[in-house]
Amino acid sequence: MKKSVENLLKRKPTGGKRKAYRGRRKYEIDRYPIETVLGKEERIVKRVRGGNIKVACKSVEYANVVDSKEGKVVKAKILRVVRNIADKDYDRRGVITKGAVIETEAGTARVVSRPGQDGVVNAVKI
Repeated sequence: MKKSVENLLKRKPTGGKRKAYRGRRKYEIDRYPIETVLGKEERIVKRVRGGNIKVACKSVEYANVVDSKEGKVVKAKILRVVRNIADKDYDRRGVITKGAVIETEAGTARVVSRPGQDGVVNAVKI
């Protein structure tokens, strides 16, 4: 997934190409997104900038569902992905991202966490 460095490969006002004055730096690294799907629990641990760790979900089985009326959190099994407004392709493939609507044992809920970066699925009952 080679990507040009931002603002290094702009064109001249005449339309001519300009050479980048330097290459990519380590902190400008780009990765493929981890698309979380429904299945047996599987997580990936990534080392990120500053020596920190980011946990990503490759596949999930359960979600932490908050019922705002009762003020309780329940760990519920995800039955299916109802819809994902982030991308039509994600909707078709059943990828879980922030904002996706999922059907759980506790009822229909909207995902409020980022499973591909947080490593957990948190949702609010709707």
